[in-house]
Amino acid sequence: MTLADWAKSLDPNGKTAKTVELLSQSNEMLADMTFMEGNLPVGHQISQRTGLPSVYYRLVNAGVLPSKSTKAQIIEQCGMLEAYSQVDKRIGGPGGLNGNGKATRLSEAKAFIEAMNQRTQTTFIYGNSGTAPEEFTGFFPRMSAISGAGNASHVISGGGVGSDNMSILLVGWGENTVSGIFPKASKAGLAHEDLGEITIQNANGVTGAFMQAMLDHWMWDAGLAVMDWRYMVRICNIDTSNLVAQSSAADLPSLMIKALYRIPNLKNCKPVFYLNRTAMEMLDIERRADVITGGGLTFENVDGKRIPHFRQVPLRIVDALLETEASVS
Repeated sequence: MTLADWAKSLDPNGKTAKTVELLSQSNEMLADMTFMEGNLPVGHQISQRTGLPSVYYRLVNAGVLPSKSTKAQIIEQCGMLEAYSQVDKRIGGPGGLNGNGKATRLSEAKAFIEAMNQRTQTTFIYGNSGTAPEEFTGFFPRMSAISGAGNASHVISGGGVGSDNMSILLVGWGENTVSGIFPKASKAGLAHEDLGEITIQNANGVTGAFMQAMLDHWMWDAGLAVMDWRYMVRICNIDTSNLVAQSSAADLPSLMIKALYRIPNLKNCKPVFYLNRTAMEMLDIERRADVITGGGLTFENVDGKRIPHFRQVPLRIVDALLETEASVS
């Protein structure tokens, strides 16, 4: 289920569903990302098979040693993103100035929705609970080496150096591969509480000053669970300046073909490519020669939207993907 699916099933009054649709318009990852309820109040515990049992050919009258597989357990944590919106009652209260109180609060709410969206999206990509314990760990800290790491084969270099690089991410979403999570017995997606009218003490930093205000509370508890790391691939070290200048530029179609072959079974997941706007633009430019020679970049209509595909895998724009990444070694 996607975030929108969860919202529709868990919030019959439609308020949360409407919020999720607003988020989906500015964050295309939410249109594809599967979400599931974690099995822990703080996240999700995963059991992974780390080794297969030993098996033997045997001769008649010869014995076979018993064996067993090995497993490991890991815990994926969720982050708790929160914010408060405070509006003077004379502006955002019932009626408000010029009778536009509700419209004023709605305008402020949209800003908070977008801020929550951008912060969550950035965390899904760059979040690192090792350096920021309050966050959850996103994709790229898990895919930070092109050699020497166990998953290095799934980190493909575009050859760029310096600090003006960018990445393309391929994810095979699924409940047994890679998925978003939310804490056990909680709500999926952005939650909102209208706390109504409150009295603000020491208003505007003035000791002893009081003000009546309308208060809203925004919450989003989310995390990333990687059950099988083989279902995510990072194409890193794409030199931004070279790509835009089309000088010694990375061959994006070739790199993306390599990424597709890293996924064990494309039919066992929902694969999606994520690119920033510059990468999408330059891929569109590079595709001209590719299409002439029978390449695989096409457009398909999905839910009334024209979605670009590369070899039948959807391409989505994520603005949170930076153009100033350091080179990955």
